[in-house]
Amino acid sequence: MNIKTNLSQTQLVGLVLLISLLVFSCLIGWFSPYSIDEQNLAIRLASPDSLHWLGTDNFGRDMMTRLASAILLSFSLSLLCVISSLLLGVSLGVSAAWVGGRFEQSLNIVINILLALPGLVLVLMLVAMAPGSFAVLYLAISLVQWTEYYRVSRAMTRTLINSPELQLSAMMGFGKWYQFKRHIWPTISPSIFTMAAFGGANAILTMASLGFISVGIQPPLAELGLMSVELFPYYIEAPWVLAQPLIVVALVVLGFHLLAGSQRESIN
Repeated sequence: MNIKTNLSQTQLVGLVLLISLLVFSCLIGWFSPYSIDEQNLAIRLASPDSLHWLGTDNFGRDMMTRLASAILLSFSLSLLCVISSLLLGVSLGVSAAWVGGRFEQSLNIVINILLALPGLVLVLMLVAMAPGSFAVLYLAISLVQWTEYYRVSRAMTRTLINSPELQLSAMMGFGKWYQFKRHIWPTISPSIFTMAAFGGANAILTMASLGFISVGIQPPLAELGLMSVELFPYYIEAPWVLAQPLIVVALVVLGFHLLAGSQRESIN
């Protein structure tokens, strides 16, 4: 029996777009002769040329170098948030459905408390305590996102624990870990992967939104939302500079949204 995991054409476009942005950020970060905080006021807001392919910002810093650094920062945060939220949410969701009782009731209380506050407001409250802290930003976003993985995995597991397949596995002496790998994870993984793709986009949008109000990542680090705020006053003088971080945010989010969707497995 051969199992092939197929991506649709739309998902492939999204994957290629994300990989291209990541490769761009890595290559520029490695080979750029400039640093993200290297200033040269003599060439501030310079248009693209042979030395600065995407021009310079209001402090004369190379835009290509800063964009590459901002993209890598966004991908790093997104990956950390998705992995942490997925592992925590799925493990607790499956455990709650399997164990039940007070354990499940206690987790449901925690979930209801977290859901009572809008996600962005909760993140803003936590990040405002330590502006510019990548660790706090990561923890705040993960704290919001894991609840969705928990709810989905718990709901789907509850429908599976009484299925004939799991009962037969239990009768044959297979442990819960085997039952999870063989029956539960293959069933819930398409929905989890879809949520992970949307979660990656939401993490980047959240970081950019906090940058817009100057409580996210702080200078001299390059962050897409913060770059947009810093360059907004120059939208008439140098519109191409302001457009660059906005276009990158749109491309990253578009890539994640195209990638979202249940993965189909064809079994031959």
